[in-house]
Amino acid sequence: MHIELRNVSHEFTLEAGSLPVLKDLSFSVPKGRFTAIVGPSGCGKSTITRLVSGLLKSKKGEVLISKEVVKSPRSTVGMAFQNPVLLEWRNILDNVILPLEIVSKNISRETKIKRARELLKLVGLAEFEKSKPSELSGGMRQRASLCRSLVHKPEVLILDEPFGALDAFTREDLWQTMLTLKKQESFTCILITHDLREAIFLADEVLVLSGRPASLQFQLDVKLGDDRKLDDLYTNETTKSLAILRKQIEIAQKSMI
Repeated sequence: MHIELRNVSHEFTLEAGSLPVLKDLSFSVPKGRFTAIVGPSGCGKSTITRLVSGLLKSKKGEVLISKEVVKSPRSTVGMAFQNPVLLEWRNILDNVILPLEIVSKNISRETKIKRARELLKLVGLAEFEKSKPSELSGGMRQRASLCRSLVHKPEVLILDEPFGALDAFTREDLWQTMLTLKKQESFTCILITHDLREAIFLADEVLVLSGRPASLQFQLDVKLGDDRKLDDLYTNETTKSLAILRKQIEIAQKSMI
């Protein structure tokens, strides 16, 4: 397995006392797979991303990538969030290159530019490489953010609701962009989302977390295949899968402490 969580528990210390968010959570993601995680708001989904990325250490249990325990931030992990957080004083090309300046200092600037341009072309932003972030639409900025998260060829890609702030049409467009990146790039992905359609369209499997403190409540294998289209979201099988996930979310919401 590429990513493993073994009996992970975590809590945060607040003024009013401790707040348990994860309890004996275990799951694994095989190499090259795309796993979506859904659950009630506040159940600990984003905490999982911080544990896998090494930004947070679990109070109990282990998080492993490639059989190595995650103890600190790893350069082999790429991340994209709801807010692209692009630097306004850098053009899009230089924003995409930024991770290479941090983790690949021995690579020439020409090589970095070549890699960034490959990704920008892949997502339809080749002609905007000299633009500033403020000159692009929200969807275009998120495409640039995805390029930045992949430019250093990470083993693991973590997406924490990267399409949540976009309108419905732009979101669906970005889903298709994500599928293109999935086919062209080699990575294992964890997607955090509240959108069940997004989870089914992008992922190979969907994990439903219980209410807080969260553990694994349900797992759904997605059978859409690699050449899935938006129309596949309206088939009888997908409709049934969505109904199952909605029911599981209802159960999870009732179990929140």
